[in-house]
Amino acid sequence: MYAVERHQTIVERCRRDGRVEVGSLADDLQVTPETIRRDLSELERRRLLRRVHGGAVPVERLLFEPGVPERAASRAAEKARIAAAALSEVPDEGVILLDAGTTTGALADALPVDRELTVVTNDLPIAVGLSAKPNITVWTLGGRVRARTLSQVETWAMRALEEVVVDVAFMATNGITVDDGLTTPDQSESAVKRAMIRAARRSVLLADHTKVGRSFFARFATLEQIDKLITDSGLDEVAARRLRDAGLEVVAA
Repeated sequence: MYAVERHQTIVERCRRDGRVEVGSLADDLQVTPETIRRDLSELERRRLLRRVHGGAVPVERLLFEPGVPERAASRAAEKARIAAAALSEVPDEGVILLDAGTTTGALADALPVDRELTVVTNDLPIAVGLSAKPNITVWTLGGRVRARTLSQVETWAMRALEEVVVDVAFMATNGITVDDGLTTPDQSESAVKRAMIRAARRSVLLADHTKVGRSFFARFATLEQIDKLITDSGLDEVAARRLRDAGLEVVAA
């Protein structure tokens, strides 16, 4: 196979699967891992993909971040099941943190009315929705509002997180892989997410199965920093096994 044919195969597979790995490409294309690494470097130089540890991801997945309406309309049934499963992680009373996201938003909608809870969040739609529940005290973090995600980020939000301790942080992510951990496209979002995890006694990740295997620009946590992943039944068993083998508890709702 000529180099140009290899390059086309690599790009097509990367866009189809969301990620390619050096070892599997070398085996499938019957070349050395060093050849694949050179191919990936050339394709990155041409801005067709982005190299990550052990392989590469499509460059469009690093650059595209859907807004709230698009995300809210996507996989609503799966998010509702994840939220229902996450209710078992909500204490009878105490303080929880809800990261900005539509899956964490589904959990906010599902929070029971018979528990006295304090909710800390940087998500404006979540804060507005919970303000109507008399049993819940809502605290927002402050900071700059990102128009794309309607989340509060940067210095004010991070300073507020330094002064609180929460029982459980329910986190959101754009991507999760064994090699890269939890990632998101925006550095300011990533910094606040890291501060959220530091402020929590436990951290539970809420993410539908499409987030697994995807990697973005800014890493905010390793798998070791997350106590549990609650996802949906669409998660491939091989992918679930890899996460479990890496030490992460995985629940598929």
